[in-house]
Amino acid sequence: MTLHRSPSRLARRAGVGRDRGSATVWVVSLITVVLVVGGAVLALAGVLVQHTRAVTAADLAALAAAAAIQMPAGRAGAPCAVAASVAARNGGRLSTCTATGEVVDVSVTVEFRGLLGRRATATASARAGPA
Repeated sequence: MTLHRSPSRLARRAGVGRDRGSATVWVVSLITVVLVVGGAVLALAGVLVQHTRAVTAADLAALAAAAAIQMPAGRAGAPCAVAASVAARNGGRLSTCTATGEVVDVSVTVEFRGLLGRRATATASARAGPA
């Protein structure tokens, strides 16, 4: 005959043996936290990349428009048309363009898919003209 010993009443009251498997819960919790934080960092990095893209498109559009103003008549198009073309080639859309004398102010919007596939926009402005 084999006797199986069950935990004594005192051991059961003290909670001995109740923490079996708790390491698994902690590891799963830690992995979940790491994945959530990692996803948030990646989403933020994507937004920052798109904002940088908008800034670059705005800067180049403003410089191209200012250069178009400086060119002799007939050699370049209208400054805002040139800015729109340059913004489009850099993945943006010209939102506003104002040419006052030799100074050009532009605003460019870049559309992208944000977190969870939602549509988002990044907007940047730039000014260019003679120094």
